[in-house]
Amino acid sequence: MQLGGLGIREILEFGSSNFPDAKIFSYYGSFSVTHTFADVSSRAARLANALGSLGVGSGDRVATFAFNHNQHMEAYLGVPAMGAVLHTLNIRLFPDQLAFIIDDAEDLVIIADNVVAGLILQILPRVPTVKHLVVIGPQIVPGFAEKAAEARPGLQLHDYEELLAAAGDTYDWPDLDETSGAMMCYTSGTTGDPKGVVYSHRSIYLHAVSTMSLYSRRSFSLAQPEGDRALIIVPMFHAAAWGTPYGCWLTGSDMIMPTRFLQAAPLAEMISTFKPTLSSGVPTIWNDLYHYLEEHPADLSCFRFITSGGSATPRSLIDGFLHRYGVPLMSGWGMTETSPICTLAIPPPGTPTERVGDYLETAGKPVAGVMVRLVGDDGQVVPHDGESVGEIEVKGPWITGSYYKLRDSGKFDAGWLRTGDVGSIDAEGYLRIVDREKDVIKSGGEWISSIELENALMAHPRVKEAAVIGVPDEKWFERPLAMVVLTPGGLVTPAELTDFLAGRVAKWWLPERFSFVDELPKTSVGKFDKKVLRAQYERGELEVRWKE
Repeated sequence: MQLGGLGIREILEFGSSNFPDAKIFSYYGSFSVTHTFADVSSRAARLANALGSLGVGSGDRVATFAFNHNQHMEAYLGVPAMGAVLHTLNIRLFPDQLAFIIDDAEDLVIIADNVVAGLILQILPRVPTVKHLVVIGPQIVPGFAEKAAEARPGLQLHDYEELLAAAGDTYDWPDLDETSGAMMCYTSGTTGDPKGVVYSHRSIYLHAVSTMSLYSRRSFSLAQPEGDRALIIVPMFHAAAWGTPYGCWLTGSDMIMPTRFLQAAPLAEMISTFKPTLSSGVPTIWNDLYHYLEEHPADLSCFRFITSGGSATPRSLIDGFLHRYGVPLMSGWGMTETSPICTLAIPPPGTPTERVGDYLETAGKPVAGVMVRLVGDDGQVVPHDGESVGEIEVKGPWITGSYYKLRDSGKFDAGWLRTGDVGSIDAEGYLRIVDREKDVIKSGGEWISSIELENALMAHPRVKEAAVIGVPDEKWFERPLAMVVLTPGGLVTPAELTDFLAGRVAKWWLPERFSFVDELPKTSVGKFDKKVLRAQYERGELEVRWKE
């Protein structure tokens, strides 16, 4: 059989030639900008030519510090296809982490949105490999050039659109080794420094093909003649936006890019305006939107489904979207190290309506190409009986085999990636995440799942968000502390919450300690930041109330 290339070039050429009229809508609040796939393909070629004129060559790292929009998609396609490596920088990281990541990756060029480019100024003196800063926006802010020159003498500053306008709109895309690096993503660094993961052309291509069944450009349904339209809420600076942009490009599905407008009100407006058929986001985004819609109703009938990942999705939220709006909120599971999709909670065909939620709340079954197993404390593989738990280990063609510049053998087990997540798998093959190894609470020698407690608490009608951590206890060594954010105007006592939890979780899981807070700190990828919560507790900054 022939050996065809598996890479970003092939993705770029397939989408642009087969779906030139498919669209990317970039939303800017008061207006939106529309580009076709043909436009974006031409602009990706201009970007490649422009970067070449700046001295970017094969293997050089080009970083992006940007939200979701057509320019970011141009970099997704043009940078890897020319043979360079795209390095997406998380705009929510602290300056120290950003400086470490840029220096570790040895980025040559940074392409940054004008609204966040100022953050780069803080770290320019600490990232000597960066020679060019390319700014996306209507104009570079007055005085910015002088500040950049002061922060880094010799740095060359460019306007993105001016660079593209001066470049040719065709590019002789090279034939590349499909195992060479195409994109770099770094873990969030919640424990120690962030770790680099390099996705290859081959891994991205295969991951995109595995997700294609979620999208379809042309439908035989007369009710939906234009095919799918995806609202891409997951940031393109995090784990390749879960692979959604590449999957949409291969299927010709329209993309709605929300730029920096990720709050509930603008998302509701985008849904009403663009009528997306699917979307992906973290549970905190869907939770905010759900509560917003209670006071500002909107029609969600355009959706076939929406997906949720990054952390466990509360069953109450799944049931709310399903029963109030008729929209399945499908969970999934993965990590930066897994490109990231490993499992999706797609119910079996013919599932009765009353049981759909039971499947949607799981982490799902492995997608084709991924193998999943559970390993117990004794190093033995545990059975798939829905009760036995173990650390989740995965392997497959888009699972990392090592970290960039690191040889961390403790993260790998005979070719399997140790994820640090603890879970169980039932007889049907559906995975349930019990907890992170570092977050599980050991009380009297028994495990308490912080995730299950959080989801049970968030089922209470007056609880908007809840996070649970383990705190020292004289008798049981460790007990759960529940930190709760109430809905506006909501009032509830610790006793009412424990009464609500009774019957939903084991009796010995019931927290005695509660702290009612205005908001919960979150990581750069939208998860509850339990490292910060533990530090706040240790410093005595949380007002802890005990159940009466």
